[in-house]
Amino acid sequence: MGGVSEKKVEYFNKLRQYLDEYKSLFLVGVDNVSSQQMHEVRKTLRGRAVVIMGKNTMVRRAFRQFVGELPDLEKVLPYVKGNIGFIFTNDDLKDIREVIVSNRVAAPARPGAVAPKDVWVPAGNTGMEPGKTSFFQALGVPTKIARGTIEITSDVLVVETGAKVGPSEATLLNMLNISPFTYGLSVEQVYDNGQIFSPAILDITDEQMTSHFLAAVSTIATISLAAGYPTLPAVGHAIINHYKNVLAVSIATEYTFEGSEAIKDRLANPDAYAAAAPAAAAAASTEAAAPAQEEEEESDEDMGMGLFD
Repeated sequence: MGGVSEKKVEYFNKLRQYLDEYKSLFLVGVDNVSSQQMHEVRKTLRGRAVVIMGKNTMVRRAFRQFVGELPDLEKVLPYVKGNIGFIFTNDDLKDIREVIVSNRVAAPARPGAVAPKDVWVPAGNTGMEPGKTSFFQALGVPTKIARGTIEITSDVLVVETGAKVGPSEATLLNMLNISPFTYGLSVEQVYDNGQIFSPAILDITDEQMTSHFLAAVSTIATISLAAGYPTLPAVGHAIINHYKNVLAVSIATEYTFEGSEAIKDRLANPDAYAAAAPAAAAAASTEAAAPAQEEEEESDEDMGMGLFD
């Protein structure tokens, strides 16, 4: 018993050391993960992160002891359930996650396993003798005999996502040497600087953040203007709208200020501005035509030269 207590104390101390040493923590699912896969992940992460496993009851007990000094740890406790492990790091979270989830291995279908995706049996020759045709028929797999072997005539969905693999389906897939599933570590939650969040947050790009921010600012400005409540995003729009109102009052009355002089003059003397507009357009047209005319003259002079001059 003394040895067990010493190991528990050592485990608690190690957890406490990692919580002080590292600012980020991945809670990873380890269902159907082999010890060899764990070894490969540890080796790949060496120098960048540390992997630690333990019973959930012991981890929760340790975290509850640390909550007094690290109150944010209480956010992690609801997620300490199931078959999980912990990976501590100070490195870039996206890079570490890629390493964690990249180590996956193919695995055969086992009876009772929950399918993480649809499982299809592809059309083609199975190489099996005709005596096993009844087995395929029992599972609803269309077949025919070709060159003395069983041939599946069309693709067949044998297990849907989220359904349990039955004994017959598992036997069929194993007979066909189909390993439909891949297993590896999965990132369940991320704890970083006192905050816990879904790993999907790591996929958000700077462009998406900017887009969401601008959309939020636009929404705030719209609501602010509609409600007549001043906010910083609406200040620019409010100033422009008020300026338009003042300009409209100036045009409708005899009151004139510097900003309305030009507009009131245009409204009072439209003919003067109408005459000026074609003149300006003609001048621009003349300037544009001048280089073209020069090029044409140069071209004519070149063509005037004899071929043998």
